[in-house]
Amino acid sequence: MRALTDPGQVTPIQDYALIGDLHTGALIGLDGSIDWLCLPHFDDPACFAALLHDESAGRWTVAPAGASRASSRRYEDDTLVLRTRWETDGGVVEVVDFMPPRGDAADVVRVVEGITGRVRMESTLRLRFDYGRVRPWLRTDDDLGHQVSAIAGPDAAWIRADVPMRHEDGALLSSFAVAAGERVAFVLTHRLSHLSRPDAVQPVQALKETREFWQEWMAGCTYVGRWQAEVRRSLLLLKALTFAPTGGIVAAATTSLPEEVGGVRNWDYRYCWVRDATFTLQALIGTGFTGEAQAWREWLVRAVAGDPAKLQIMYGLDGTQRLPEMTLDWLDGYAGSRPVRIGNAAADQHQLDVWGEALDGLHLGREAGLQTLEPAWDLQRALIDWLTDHWHEPDNGLWEMRGPRRQFVHSKVMAWAGLDRAVRTVEKHGLTGDAAAWRELADRIHADVCEKGYDPRRNTFTQFYGSQGLDAALLLIPRVGFLPWDDPRVVGTVEAVARELDHDGLVRRYDTQADGGPDGLPGDEAAFLACSFWLVDALHGIGERDRAEELFERLLALRNDVGMLSEEYDARTGHQLGNTPQAFSLVGLVNTARHLSQTSPSDSRDTCG
Repeated sequence: MRALTDPGQVTPIQDYALIGDLHTGALIGLDGSIDWLCLPHFDDPACFAALLHDESAGRWTVAPAGASRASSRRYEDDTLVLRTRWETDGGVVEVVDFMPPRGDAADVVRVVEGITGRVRMESTLRLRFDYGRVRPWLRTDDDLGHQVSAIAGPDAAWIRADVPMRHEDGALLSSFAVAAGERVAFVLTHRLSHLSRPDAVQPVQALKETREFWQEWMAGCTYVGRWQAEVRRSLLLLKALTFAPTGGIVAAATTSLPEEVGGVRNWDYRYCWVRDATFTLQALIGTGFTGEAQAWREWLVRAVAGDPAKLQIMYGLDGTQRLPEMTLDWLDGYAGSRPVRIGNAAADQHQLDVWGEALDGLHLGREAGLQTLEPAWDLQRALIDWLTDHWHEPDNGLWEMRGPRRQFVHSKVMAWAGLDRAVRTVEKHGLTGDAAAWRELADRIHADVCEKGYDPRRNTFTQFYGSQGLDAALLLIPRVGFLPWDDPRVVGTVEAVARELDHDGLVRRYDTQADGGPDGLPGDEAAFLACSFWLVDALHGIGERDRAEELFERLLALRNDVGMLSEEYDARTGHQLGNTPQAFSLVGLVNTARHLSQTSPSDSRDTCG
């Protein structure tokens, strides 16, 4: 794997922090620059896209003159208010960044606060709509240069500042000084251009309301355990990935951050994956956030409703099914990692496991006492009917393989899990259904997997029937109840995955070179953080608690200074890779902390199956 280029030219992924308003999110580097922001929503075009190109694609930097990197930063306790501290020869200054809870428009507020001395500051705002392709028309709206409007096509933005702004080559520049006790605020407001200009937010009041919003939300956390700070911060970041209007949770706030620097494994993660549903529900329900769990479950019911034969692995924030994939050829990509993609062609793949995951998630919600929607059981029965006729078909697997379809073991296990949950629902809740026939089919699938998906010579289940490779998803076999933790085949599989998918002590999803390259793509990838958390759970489940806690502590140390985790980590270069912040990684951290805080290894199975 190629290392990053000159760090002065490319900001490492782990240098970013997130602010957001439950509609979208912005990434801010340690250099004080907002390098990524999509408006008005997560999956809309970016107006700051320097993350995937350079400053010409849009960015907004607020920092001391001549400074390159902040001294430190932190989120205010239990909030998404970011404080970045700069210690200079002239004094100390902090920049407070946040997005107020969404009202009529999206707002980004940046407040410069003087702490000691007197510090010369600079603000450089390059607004570029449509992923850097469109330069808006800028117009100064007052005589002093404190208010500027920017319009291009469907987008309009208004920038207000306590200091004058001047135009220069399509950028808004400000130079000013702050002394101890002084504040200088900037507000960027976005709204669709055909709508009227929204009322301006007042920075001081907006900061107070933003703090209160996040603190009141976090007050609902019920987690009790050794990793309070880590769990609470992960939950805040997970909440920030929630799309409030629908309850959907995006997989990440970004697109096309590479799994291999300079490679082609660059995907758009600004959508909602059914795969993540059960794990996310576990994390939310298990920490007391039943309102968010209910909203996510309702999103799931709406999204998967319809023809069960057309069930997708992912959907848009509002349940949109068509997510056509295209490349943005005018962007060079992060550290030259092309192509930059928007949309995701994997939405059209056939992944058998998604039927089981949808059924497992809906079952978990029912077991947890979430309000049951009237059509939910009818939907589940339709999914079961389809699964009954198609469980034996090959598919693309959990990891969205773009190679030939295979008989993936995890897919079959999840088909079994879907049937098992349906049987349990009939038996426990008295709903109507042919439980005997479903149990008979579940037993047949179970026998098929144990016969064709298990290698007795190596004492491990395999990635697909007849495969020489392994898959980290095999770690979920006991977690979904397919086999008990103390089954020798489970123990053998856990040890085999830990050994054969090792990436400097962490875990890869699968071996990209086994069986002739099962994913059909060139290149390699680093350790997948969610899978590494699964290994912690699995080691705990088979009684290897010391190994489990040692790996968990190492994973916690991979978070950046404000608790962010991306999709992957390369131990050889010390860099996070892939889209960020990654909901799957954050959910993995929360669930693993919960499991290790419990007394019995058997408690690692919490799918309510």
